[in-house]
Amino acid sequence: MSTNPPYSYDELIQRRAKQASVLLTPDIYDWYGHMQASHDLVYDAARASWLVFRYEDVMHVLRDTTTFSSQRAINPDGSVDSIVSGGILGMDPPRHRQLRSLISVAFTPRAIAQLEPRIRAIVDDLLDRVQDQGEMDVVNDLAFPLPIIVIAELLGIPDSEREQFRQWSSDFVGPDFALRLVAAREIAAYFHTMVEQRRRAPREDLISALIGAEIDGERIPVPDILGTCLLLLIAGHDTTTGLIGNAVVCLDEHAEAKQELLASPELLPSAIEEVLRYRAIVHTMPRVVAMDTVLCGQEIKAGNLLLPLFASANLDNTQFPDANTFNIRRDPNRHLGFGYGIHFCLGAPLARLEARIALSTLLERFPHFQRKSEAPLELRPSSFIYGLKHLPITFV
Repeated sequence: MSTNPPYSYDELIQRRAKQASVLLTPDIYDWYGHMQASHDLVYDAARASWLVFRYEDVMHVLRDTTTFSSQRAINPDGSVDSIVSGGILGMDPPRHRQLRSLISVAFTPRAIAQLEPRIRAIVDDLLDRVQDQGEMDVVNDLAFPLPIIVIAELLGIPDSEREQFRQWSSDFVGPDFALRLVAAREIAAYFHTMVEQRRRAPREDLISALIGAEIDGERIPVPDILGTCLLLLIAGHDTTTGLIGNAVVCLDEHAEAKQELLASPELLPSAIEEVLRYRAIVHTMPRVVAMDTVLCGQEIKAGNLLLPLFASANLDNTQFPDANTFNIRRDPNRHLGFGYGIHFCLGAPLARLEARIALSTLLERFPHFQRKSEAPLELRPSSFIYGLKHLPITFV
């Protein structure tokens, strides 16, 4: 079987443009519950994709990487575009395994633990800035700057570029596929310049490490380095930004859970896992059907797009009793908030650490925080990232 998906470049662009054009909405979780109860599998013409809702079905798709390929972004000549596809997110084995093993060195438990003092210092500094105001925007003042500072320092990106990358990130995860392509190319051009600089003068950062790394005795091709940098930048902060914001909303909406955390701070790691389940940040990652198959009794042709809906699977009562209840003591909690299998989020340990430090410090310093109810919860425009634009709170 060919390693490239069996469809034309024009077909891919048309399908991806449709799939990316459908926005997530604040009430999307109610819709997931309804669809999960009444459908095994649905073809959604608006997304030009098959939608998979239930936990076991989603898990089946994620496990079967041969039938359900991640290689969804291709060039006109049929080759995989490692930049637009988001690095290893758009790769299948064995290439995926080879590149992931190199990147994962930067995200070992030891490497992540060494970042804790720096993360605490950043959180303290960010909250110091709003200490005397009596209010803050959780997204702008904490949830966005914290992870972007951390990942920028890992990659060696100067502070002055932070706002530019925020815009590129918004464009990349947004619903406009054409704009996503533009953002990907601009990010790639930026990192290409950095790669050339690091070749001449290596530093102690991830880009220099990737330049010096080898796969089977060969240097990593530049497009793979650029795709990896793009993935680390986008995934390295978008997930954490969404997680912190969603956690604050969950605690504001469930006062008993917040009080429980104030009385028993050791429950915070479990609470974070419940946020990842109850209000998932990444709702799906597309798969391409690589060969004719049958899923949930439905025949699906090669070349079709398929969306395994992680956020819907997280609400499956067969896996999570009382799934619509926010329970910070839930155990077990085998949620799919960070995906599953070979594409399980590489930065999950870092996201968990950043969220734990940010939320524990917020609860300690501003235990009486409340969301400004007059400010509506507005989502960032995206077809797969569930994150807030703003989250104003008071804390006096």
